[in-house]
Amino acid sequence: MSARIAVRGIHLGIEERGDPAAPPLVLLHGFTGSAAGWGSHLEALAAAGYRAIALDMLGHGASDAPPAPLRYRIEDAREDISAVLDNLGIGEHQAILLGYSMGGRIALYLAVYASYFRGLILESASPGIADVAEREVRRMSDNALADRIEHEGVPAFVDYWERLPLFASQHTLPDAVQSEVRAGRLRNNACGLANSLRGIGTGAQPALHQALEKLDIPVLLIAGALDAKYAAIAQEMSAVLPQARLAIVPDAGHTVHLEQPQVFDEQVIEFSNTLTR
Repeated sequence: MSARIAVRGIHLGIEERGDPAAPPLVLLHGFTGSAAGWGSHLEALAAAGYRAIALDMLGHGASDAPPAPLRYRIEDAREDISAVLDNLGIGEHQAILLGYSMGGRIALYLAVYASYFRGLILESASPGIADVAEREVRRMSDNALADRIEHEGVPAFVDYWERLPLFASQHTLPDAVQSEVRAGRLRNNACGLANSLRGIGTGAQPALHQALEKLDIPVLLIAGALDAKYAAIAQEMSAVLPQARLAIVPDAGHTVHLEQPQVFDEQVIEFSNTLTR
């Protein structure tokens, strides 16, 4: 099922698969992605007995792209997502939350400051930037990139984005997969992507490092072995979180769910089964 849900003055797109009575598993995509970008993972989760619900973040996919950057703040994302879950009849401590990259930062914030979740899965995610000065430098960099998106347009930005070293391992994917990912990126609009960077980029979000040791729900941390930066971040978080499991996936970079999809599904389903069976 594809739908747009009205919450707090905006509409968010969702993709839903599986039995509405099954345990809910909520998925949040990364920057430039979309709910539809989870592709066959939604069907795999539904086949494993879960109600898979993927959300389009504000400014992405089928969701609205309001012109005010402050509307994209992580605090508003928490309220928006909570409102969607209320709309779908999902109560407190029922859902498992999965977030990739930007979606992982949002998911971690929700897990810290909302009570809907019985478990958390973070793929290639971070708790933000702890150093205030470094965070300000990143905020300025994110704002400059946002200006560039608006000035040059989405196709030119996607060309730049796909050349980042962070995504180098994606170049080994089949051509059809790379084309599908690129097409999804290109379906976004300049206003939405730019304001997402301004409002909820790594430089704009509050650092969550001090909250990790108080997050007393089970957490699965997934990172690719080829993504040294985020593998190290996952290891650091696993040492602090009270109930952490760590999965460093061989032959995968930043986007484990694309580069090693079967391993990704196995990790997610096995972890989720420990919470629901």
